[in-house]
Amino acid sequence: MIDLQGFGNLLLAGTLVTVELSLASMAVAVVLGLIGATATRSHFLPARWLAAGYTTIVRGIPELLAILLVYFGASIVLMKIAGLFGYTGYIELSPFLAGTVALGFMYGAYASEVVRGAIDAIPHGQIEAAQAMGMHRLLVFRRIVLPQTWRLALPPLGNLFLALLKDTALISVVGANDLMRDTAIAVSQTKAPFTFYASAALIYLLLTVVTTAGIAWLERNANRGMQRART
Repeated sequence: MIDLQGFGNLLLAGTLVTVELSLASMAVAVVLGLIGATATRSHFLPARWLAAGYTTIVRGIPELLAILLVYFGASIVLMKIAGLFGYTGYIELSPFLAGTVALGFMYGAYASEVVRGAIDAIPHGQIEAAQAMGMHRLLVFRRIVLPQTWRLALPPLGNLFLALLKDTALISVVGANDLMRDTAIAVSQTKAPFTFYASAALIYLLLTVVTTAGIAWLERNANRGMQRART
């Protein structure tokens, strides 16, 4: 039995923050991915350029650097905007919000490519058939494209979420009380690094196993009836 020397509740609180940050960042990433993928197929040329620039540039920036830029840069931007309205106080973005924005923005670039590939995999004949029936573009997207995009994009999005879950450890550098930071606090107090870092590794492993099982369940539900339809 691992002796956590009274720091079990601290690790549990950090784990909860890690899960919340992962879910919030993934929600942002999926929204940005959907917007980016839609923009790449737009007839408006600047929108396609913007989407291509977003995915190309963002994927070349390390996640840690993005977190630092958002955490420190957002304060500068917000204070300049507030200064236009006469506010001269200091504005600081919370570490949790900075991590959510940074990771969501970074993984949104990857999600954009995933969603774009899923949309391209949908047979174009289905879209043409829907349009021939009189459906307008928004209705075609909602009834034909979006449900199939979800089914096709779910496996790679699940892999992105697993990677994002582990990358949440990076927000500890800006002071967020996630699992890694709370583990470091426990180590500094107990001088037992192996015990607590091993415990953190087991918690991350458990989160990964639970997430993998959840993704498998979502995939089964998303593909429900597909095998029957093929046969």
